[in-house]
Amino acid sequence: MAINRMFTKYVSQNIFGMIGISLYILADTFFISRAEGANGITALNLVLPLYSFIFAIGSMMGVGSAIRFKIGRAKQEESAELYFSNALIFALIFGAFFMVIGGVFPDRLLALLGGNDVIVRIGTSYTRIFMLFAPFFMWNYICNAFVRNDGAPTIAMAATLLSSLFNIVMDYVLMFPLGMGMAGAALATAVSPIIGICICCIHFFSRKNTVKFLWKLPSVKRLGQSCQLGVSAFIGEFASGVTTMVFNGIILTLSGNVGVAAYGVIANTALVAISVFNGVAQGSQPILSDCYGKHERVAVRKVLKMGVATAMVLALSLLAVVYLGADRIVAVFNSSQDTQMAGYAASGIRIYFIGFLFAGYNIVGTGYLSAIDSAGWAFLASILRGVVAIVLCVVTLSFLFGMTGVWLAFPAAELLTAIVTTIAIIRTK
Repeated sequence: MAINRMFTKYVSQNIFGMIGISLYILADTFFISRAEGANGITALNLVLPLYSFIFAIGSMMGVGSAIRFKIGRAKQEESAELYFSNALIFALIFGAFFMVIGGVFPDRLLALLGGNDVIVRIGTSYTRIFMLFAPFFMWNYICNAFVRNDGAPTIAMAATLLSSLFNIVMDYVLMFPLGMGMAGAALATAVSPIIGICICCIHFFSRKNTVKFLWKLPSVKRLGQSCQLGVSAFIGEFASGVTTMVFNGIILTLSGNVGVAAYGVIANTALVAISVFNGVAQGSQPILSDCYGKHERVAVRKVLKMGVATAMVLALSLLAVVYLGADRIVAVFNSSQDTQMAGYAASGIRIYFIGFLFAGYNIVGTGYLSAIDSAGWAFLASILRGVVAIVLCVVTLSFLFGMTGVWLAFPAAELLTAIVTTIAIIRTK
């Protein structure tokens, strides 16, 4: 298959798949806003860092192991067979930790994240339920990454879309007709990765499958080798949690729960945008890794250029949609008609989304660096984007400009990261 056709197929299907993942978080936000109002959105936003951390570990192991698998296959290495089972076993080990913490201390976690008595009461059941399913979230990432890297992007897309559709439908059914409230939203979200895993099994049990589960003792060394290449995926997810925690803390001091609810609307809407660019990066990755493993450098550069161009077009399109429809987007999640929250969110989302002009480039760029086994540069660009730059920018700009500075922090951090990403790409030519 020609590079252009392969790129179009993989990227388009991964964009749809990643949008599917983000849509169920938006569905949670929408239904919770209807059931619990601004306090429900605040509770959801406070636990989003926990989601992000669980997803970050799963994506690091899944994406990194799948890249090692793909490069190893291209180089005809026998050890390529071992990465799948190694990732699944370690996901169970890490997931068990979250199960214990979430099952025993959900209220203390919420309080630690900044929730007052009202927020803790609303969000405790939600936190407990979704953390008990932590291994399934991680396994879903791993299975999806290997299905995609084993030449079945259509099934990977179907797994994410159908699991998200299940979540959205069950969100409504459990929260409203069955009256389960926040617990119902958590249960729908928790079961959805199981649906995704089952759909991935269509490929695993097919004749085209070349991924094998081998009963071997887990190897920390092999996990480390995988995580080196999955670090950009980890930081991409982890950054969302770090950003949310830092933003929540600063916003609570500036404008209280109303400001956090406004940020919840912006952050959850931004997840859809991020998922689009993650789709470009993850869709490009199998092609980049395969070409890199075969030493086809011209093809590698061509795929990178197509990825960056795609990201720029998508960024401009998203920015136009947000500028024209900010008030309508906010209104969807403002069932209580809170004018103060609407004012914060509508002005904030227009400023915040400017950052995607640079974020799209950074996400595709760091994905490229991981795919070609440039772990050091991928880590540097990712840690700058996800932790260092965003924290420095939000602390500094919020001090200088208040809530406007909070919204400006994301574009400023992405611009700084874009400079480093460009240097990294030039140095890896």
